[in-house]
Amino acid sequence: MDRQEIKTFEEFWTFYVGEHSKRGTRVAHAVGTVAAVGCLFFFIARREWRYIPLALIPGYGAAWIGHFFIEKNRPATFNYPLWSFIADYKMIGLMAAGKMQAELRDTANPDRNASC
Repeated sequence: MDRQEIKTFEEFWTFYVGEHSKRGTRVAHAVGTVAAVGCLFFFIARREWRYIPLALIPGYGAAWIGHFFIEKNRPATFNYPLWSFIADYKMIGLMAAGKMQAELRDTANPDRNASC
C-alpha cells in the first residue's frame, strides 16, 4: 500500500502490521517503549522536566534500529507520527496479550476473516 493512499487508521494498521512482520522488530519496539516510559516516569518523579525529551531516545532509537537493521524498511513515524505512536501501543498491547501472531496472520490474509 502506498503511504500516500492511507486515509484511515484501519488502513494504516494494515500497513503498520506488514512493516513489523519480523519478531525482532516488534521486540525492539517493545523494549524501546518500556525504556522510554521508564525514563519518562523517572524524570517526572525527580522533577527533571528539562530531561523529559530524552525519553524519546530509547523509544525511537530501538524502534529505528529494528526497522533499519532487522526489518530493513523505513519507519512509518516519518510520514504518520501520530498513527505510528498509537499503533506502537496497540501492537505492544497485542504482544502482551499473546495476540500479535494472530493479528499478523489475519492482516496478511484479510479474506480469512470475511464472512460468507
